[in-house]
Amino acid sequence: MAADPAPFDLLTTPVAWTDAEGRIEGANAACARWLGVSAKRLAGVPLAALEFEGEAFARAISGQSDGARLRRIPLAFPGADAPRFADVTLTARETGGWWVEAHPVDEFPGEDPAQLLPSALSAALKGLAHELRNPLAGLKGAAQLLERRVTGDATSSELVALIESEVDRLTGLLDRLLSPAPPRPFEAANIHAVLERVLRLAEADAGWAVRLVRDYDPSLPDVHGDFDRLTQALWNLVRNAIDAGAANITLRTRAEHGVRIGDVPHALALRLEIIDDGRGVPEELAERIFLPLVSGHAAGTGLGLALAQQVAREHRGSLAYRSRPGHTVFTLLLPLWMEAEEGADAV
Repeated sequence: MAADPAPFDLLTTPVAWTDAEGRIEGANAACARWLGVSAKRLAGVPLAALEFEGEAFARAISGQSDGARLRRIPLAFPGADAPRFADVTLTARETGGWWVEAHPVDEFPGEDPAQLLPSALSAALKGLAHELRNPLAGLKGAAQLLERRVTGDATSSELVALIESEVDRLTGLLDRLLSPAPPRPFEAANIHAVLERVLRLAEADAGWAVRLVRDYDPSLPDVHGDFDRLTQALWNLVRNAIDAGAANITLRTRAEHGVRIGDVPHALALRLEIIDDGRGVPEELAERIFLPLVSGHAAGTGLGLALAQQVAREHRGSLAYRSRPGHTVFTLLLPLWMEAEEGADAV
């Protein structure tokens, strides 16, 4: 039975549906407009015939799976001169056949979506920034009042100082988002001091529920960077591990000799690994985990990993991961301070 097209015509996302043989039964108005034909002309056309080149649809349908996600598929109505590109999701229909949802990517032909991160992330964060300023001001005031009541209690005073420091750091981040200014000059930063701040935040957040392990190389020189930005990036990675149900999180630092970061060779770099035994990265998000607004858990904003990757790039570094349930490793590579100090083009 053909689906009722009326609800789908309210969508701006191109959607079509097929019968069990893979022939299109119907399509919404957005799909017809995007392909440049009427919905009536699409009816009866084999889904595989819309693929301008390649056999991704045929392989996905013949696999008899519950669905598939296909990246950057060239699509066109038979006879068209040139394709349009889309990321396509195929979902099995209960009555047989497939739902076909296309997310056009023509606007950025040939580009890696991750390269669009800075502008997309900036737009997303600016929307949040306005909403966060007032709560942060309230937290700052509450911390100052609390500070007067814990005089003489060293542990409580330390926690209050941590709250005030983090509020100041986040307020500064919001200010830079709302009123962009030239980046602050990078300075020598002790990566272990950054990690100790992150661990203190993790202890305050997770308490005794998570075992935090330090595995540091104390001989490492400083990195060339922004202490606050590095703190934010690494805290996002550790907090993701906590949210993934990790019972153990290890922070490991090592020197890496003769490493290539992107296309640039470096004689010496920092390898920083955050290792956890949580649930791991969901397989369906593996290729999109660093994109903004993509999250593996319901309460997530999908901004933490995107920001962490942006910070890595700001520091001429890279961020990558490998993951399976029970063992996830995020690896940050950064050129070390003494190398950056010698380079005339250091940021």
